[in-house]
Amino acid sequence: MSFATVKNRAPAPIQITAEQILREARDRQLETKLPEPKRTITDAEELKEVRIQKRKEFEDAIRRQRHVMGMWLKYAKWEAENQEFERARSVYERAVDVDYKNVGLWLRYATMEMENGFVNFARNVWDRAVSLLPRVDQLWYKYAYMEEMLGNAAGARQIFQRWMEWEPEDNAWLSFIKFEERQGDIARAREVFERYVDISSSLRAFLKFAKWEEMQGQLVYARQLYERGMEELAEEEKGERFYIAFADFEERCREHERARAIYKLALDKRDRTDVPELYDAFVAFEKKYGSRKAMEDAVFERRQVHYQEKVKENAHDFDAWLDLIRLKEQRGAPAEVRAAYEEAVQNVPPVREKRFWRRYIYLWINYALYEELQVGDIDRAREVYAASLRLVPHGDFTFAKLWLLAAKFEIRQRDVSRARKILGQALGLCPMKEKLYKGYVELELLLGEVDRCRTVYTKYLEALPHVCNAWIRFAEFERSLEELERTRAIYELAVKQPLLDMPEVLWKAYIDFEIEELEKDSADAAKTAAADETGEPSSMPGHRVRRLFERLLERATHVKIWIAYANFEASKGAGIEMARGIWDRGYRVIKELNEDGEGAKLPRYLLLQAWRECERSFGDAEGVQRVQKRLPERKKRQRMAYDADGNEAGMEEYMDYSFPEDVTVKPNLKLLQRARNWAAKKRKVETEEQNLE
Repeated sequence: MSFATVKNRAPAPIQITAEQILREARDRQLETKLPEPKRTITDAEELKEVRIQKRKEFEDAIRRQRHVMGMWLKYAKWEAENQEFERARSVYERAVDVDYKNVGLWLRYATMEMENGFVNFARNVWDRAVSLLPRVDQLWYKYAYMEEMLGNAAGARQIFQRWMEWEPEDNAWLSFIKFEERQGDIARAREVFERYVDISSSLRAFLKFAKWEEMQGQLVYARQLYERGMEELAEEEKGERFYIAFADFEERCREHERARAIYKLALDKRDRTDVPELYDAFVAFEKKYGSRKAMEDAVFERRQVHYQEKVKENAHDFDAWLDLIRLKEQRGAPAEVRAAYEEAVQNVPPVREKRFWRRYIYLWINYALYEELQVGDIDRAREVYAASLRLVPHGDFTFAKLWLLAAKFEIRQRDVSRARKILGQALGLCPMKEKLYKGYVELELLLGEVDRCRTVYTKYLEALPHVCNAWIRFAEFERSLEELERTRAIYELAVKQPLLDMPEVLWKAYIDFEIEELEKDSADAAKTAAADETGEPSSMPGHRVRRLFERLLERATHVKIWIAYANFEASKGAGIEMARGIWDRGYRVIKELNEDGEGAKLPRYLLLQAWRECERSFGDAEGVQRVQKRLPERKKRQRMAYDADGNEAGMEEYMDYSFPEDVTVKPNLKLLQRARNWAAKKRKVETEEQNLE
């Protein structure tokens, strides 16, 4: 068999799509489905034929889909609409044979009989339905409702009684009771309630029955039901709801003592943390009917339960422990408070980090203070302090407050030697803790032991020689004793230390000390006739301060030092002329040290501003004018900003200062100077590289 070969593989000029094919097929449909014409029946024979045809359709449908109950219901409904009730019953019966568990089928069957007035047939349907499906409450409801609507109360009651033999849910019993109420037979309703409570024995049954009796005005019966529930119901089943309902009932009966007794009985039986709603109800009751003491007791119990829940959730919530213990201290006995403290301090933080121990240590502190101040048990307070100090891991961290409180406790007991022993032990274990030294000195100072204070300060400086505040405190201590020579000696030792944490603070304290002493004794400079180490006459006021400034300038040339130095000379020193010399000298030094740096402009500007203010205060107009001419012109400029990694972060604005004296310098000289600086830096780098090789 041969196949024809395709000679032309080019695309067709007209492309055909699937969408186009479908559209054309629809457009070319020759036969259109017309609507079925409306048929008008004119005689009985024609009606009979139509019915036969319709029945045939229904029969064929249910033959194909036997278990589709919707088709059966449509068939039966059509027969009923055509007044063919026998045929409709036959359809329903055939459907019941197919699926008798279909509740909707029974409802439609019975409804058809009731709508068409066949009451006995409807009774038979309902009776068969509840016999086959006794656990379907809807069938019982409909059956009883039909009998009640027909006025057959005895028949409806009999249906309810048959239903109750199956021990249905609570709503079924309540429906029976409401039926008897509608019939006005309260005695029968009470009998139903009794039977309901006997069979169910549930909390809901007792509460419903008791509330019903209360609505009937039978308060004695209602109280008996609550008392019966107290005996018959299990404690777990009663819960908070039963006690609250019982107490509310007694409250409505104005039996406030009975209600209070019920609340207290319930609270005594259960853990307070498990019944928050009951506590809330008790507190609200006491606020309305209780005395002030009873109300305070209720509030106390409520707060105690709240804190107990918090510590139960998180045993390391030390704030909750402190709140709970403070609450117990207000009303509890010492034994109860002590037990709470002991339970709290057992929850040692699992991590050896100070931030986790900060709140915990206050438990021990409050415990010791309580034993000392509230109970008066001195020996036990001493044991608490000792136990807390043993517990803290002093190798990792310590608490100076705890050591100092233990020492002060011993001072209050007039045992100074034991207090010193505690602080000595603290310094031995934690020599780097500054607060211990400060507290020790304060304690000895209060005792008037000056020599011991000096000894502690000496230990302080031996352990922490780099801490400037330690030197300053020691010097201030000696100054308070009018020991000026000792003070100066301490400052001199301090500034000679090779390593200091805040040297600027130390120098400032030293200079401020000398300035204050100068103000106290302004004649000190005049009495000294010899020249000082700088060659200046000692008769000039403030030679000690001047010497300190000069020594400081040998170490640092910060603009603030020059400003302080010059202001001192102008206000308390040799006068404005000496101050002008220092201003000018400082300006030249700052300019020379930072000639090419942009950072030098701001210190120069700050110094000129301070100089101008000094001239205004201590100089004359001519001096102010001279400084004013040297002030720079301020201009806003832009430059590239860089982030921490050195990447460009965009342009930023900055303030540039243009000094008059810098503008007058010739550009070629300025360029030459920069070239010299560059060559010097290059030679320095090459020298360092050779040294490394």
